[in-house]
Amino acid sequence: MISMYPDNGQNWGQSYPGHRPVSAQHQWGVGTGWNPPVPLPGLMPNDRPARHSWEIPLLVVAIVLTVVAYVAAIAALFLGVVSTWVLIVLVAPILIAVGRGQLYGSQQVNGIKMTPTQFPDGYRMVAEAAARFGMTEPPDAYVVLGNGRINAFASGHGFRRFVVVYSDLFEIGGEAREPDALAFIIGHEVGHIAAGHASYWRQLGQFAANYIPVVGSALFRSMEYTADNHGYCVRPQGARGAMGVLGAGKYLVSIVGFDELADRATTERGFFPWFVNLLSGHPVLTWRAAALRNRTRHGHLFVKPGQIYRDPQQLQYAADPAGPVTR
Repeated sequence: MISMYPDNGQNWGQSYPGHRPVSAQHQWGVGTGWNPPVPLPGLMPNDRPARHSWEIPLLVVAIVLTVVAYVAAIAALFLGVVSTWVLIVLVAPILIAVGRGQLYGSQQVNGIKMTPTQFPDGYRMVAEAAARFGMTEPPDAYVVLGNGRINAFASGHGFRRFVVVYSDLFEIGGEAREPDALAFIIGHEVGHIAAGHASYWRQLGQFAANYIPVVGSALFRSMEYTADNHGYCVRPQGARGAMGVLGAGKYLVSIVGFDELADRATTERGFFPWFVNLLSGHPVLTWRAAALRNRTRHGHLFVKPGQIYRDPQQLQYAADPAGPVTR
């Protein structure tokens, strides 16, 4: 679940106030001995979106822990030991199914369904994202009252999959406040579905991860990075705006400096910034922005980015021209 920058991403790699512009001699491969970094497969717009490199290993750990929990709960039941956690584990398959059904039913009776005549821009973006990811048919999509909240999510029930977008991501009349950012967010949510994150069996299999802070939160962060890769492949120029609106909201997005936000993933130091990310189910916003700017590697899960990355051709250098900025 995911929960706008007016230049539409055209100033990648440019300097900003307080930083020296990168001169020609400091570019990758121009008299420095540095080789240009190569974007990883699946992280660029024309690629098939890639899963985060940590997602499957962490999913395997979560499934193993879930199996262990079920075996322990069944053993405890046979031994006559009945406790709250035993009951929760044993009825989890029913609770998950009912919860998913209730969530879908709520959208069916309370949400405004995107159609060619209702929120046509959003409807088109969902269809384009589904086609981009090779889905046989687009998921249902709904708009719900946001009351100032900026959010969207994807889920499913049975064989149905659906996306929900809060109304504050739209202007009055159904037109997007920031079309590229909205397309990125919708691509992110459809990406969750395309990656299998909305599957009942996936959610049941990783059930134990919800109760294991570090393992569970790391798995969920990796899933968000995977969905960001999908959103980036649909509308890369919307990544800046999406981070801006998540950070400052729909009215102040135009003054958010994406590069300044992404740079702080490296420059913000201390135990608690790291600790906040460690326990978060979403990558913290600065790390997330840095991952969307640096397409040569998967987003950082546990350790902050060690260098400020600017674009596929150059890094921001410090006053000492000997190498890139490192922290």
